[in-house]
Amino acid sequence: MIRPVVGSALAAAALSLLAVHAAASDAKPVKATKAKAVATKSEPAAMAEDNAPVSPAQLAIADRVMTGEAKCEFNQQVSVQPVAGKPGHFKLVYKNAAYNMVPEETTTGAVRLEDKQAGMVWVQIPAKSMLLNAKAGQRMVDGCQQAQQRT
Repeated sequence: MIRPVVGSALAAAALSLLAVHAAASDAKPVKATKAKAVATKSEPAAMAEDNAPVSPAQLAIADRVMTGEAKCEFNQQVSVQPVAGKPGHFKLVYKNAAYNMVPEETTTGAVRLEDKQAGMVWVQIPAKSMLLNAKAGQRMVDGCQQAQQRT
């Protein structure tokens, strides 16, 4: 199967953006390993982040988030669902790991959801979506498409 150059360029741009974001936040280098996520967070700091209100700009982005099941390359699946009672918060599930995501502003117009605690980033563009591990600087899954993106 031939992959379009646009997909490679998007992945390179996303990884570049992650590198800039990590450098700007004074993040320590992290050894590239498999991502570990906990479905429930018990730390007080994590709970405070989960309950943090989102800005009006983040709520505007949340309106553009495509929710539901996304079918990805290599027969993988990602679920993105809104969190009841928490406008602007989303639960992303991938490989039995759940992440609490909130929208972040971008300069490109792409929809970006982020779980800063776990270091996971979900990027949605009109043609596809991908899940990135910002701490490790790698793609977790690519070529994801929800029903709206397949049409």
